[in-house]
Amino acid sequence: MEARLQKIISQWGIASRRQAEEMIKLERVRVNGVLAHLGQKVNPDTDNITVDGKTISASKRPELIYLLINKPRGVVSTCYDPQARQTVLDLLPEQLHSGTGIHPVGRLDADSTGALILTNDGDLTFRLTHPRHNIPKTYRVLVKGHPPQQTLQMWREGIFLDNRKTRVAQVKLIKKLVENSYLEIILKEGRNRQIRRVAQMLGYPVIELHRTAIGSIQLQLPNKEDLSEGSFRYLTQKEVLYLKQQLQEVPD
Repeated sequence: MEARLQKIISQWGIASRRQAEEMIKLERVRVNGVLAHLGQKVNPDTDNITVDGKTISASKRPELIYLLINKPRGVVSTCYDPQARQTVLDLLPEQLHSGTGIHPVGRLDADSTGALILTNDGDLTFRLTHPRHNIPKTYRVLVKGHPPQQTLQMWREGIFLDNRKTRVAQVKLIKKLVENSYLEIILKEGRNRQIRRVAQMLGYPVIELHRTAIGSIQLQLPNKEDLSEGSFRYLTQKEVLYLKQQLQEVPD
């Protein structure tokens, strides 16, 4: 059965769809000996697909891996960093990322910490990062100052960012400190540095930003301690099923 080449590569756990597209652009992929092109449809049962000269097939697909990591500050959410900064893959043992195609799903900026999913299930990655997905993400945010309820309500209802209003959000004051405040923020979208930019616009810049949960997937398992900074755990079968159920309506 024919499907787009980048989708096949991602389904086989070689890379995410975005990474597969980059591989094709960089002329690293051939179909039946001919350089591949974006949008090309292939039949994995009859076409010979090679990446960097190596034939790939469903039979050689790595075991699918689903991890949750507690990303520390200063670590970048990429597989490779041209500035030679530490990446989230550097936090994993060699056997988990060498040749497995594992990659982060979405991003947390370098200054932020907390929950980040890593997988080699490229199809799941595509759906998780699709603009139409509605999986809520929960953050504990320390901001400078004491934003009044009127300001928090503006945040909840949406702020114009890059000429487009942000989606409705849940924003709750958790604790007031002498000079700062802790907020809990739940978003169903993830624009670049969204929380930091909105907080800055409202006059209460972010000091610390920590993601505590992705949907029902939390850093802390029931009756267990929080996942320590820089550590990872495998997602439970229930958590993987949750992700797949939430994304059934996202188109290919």
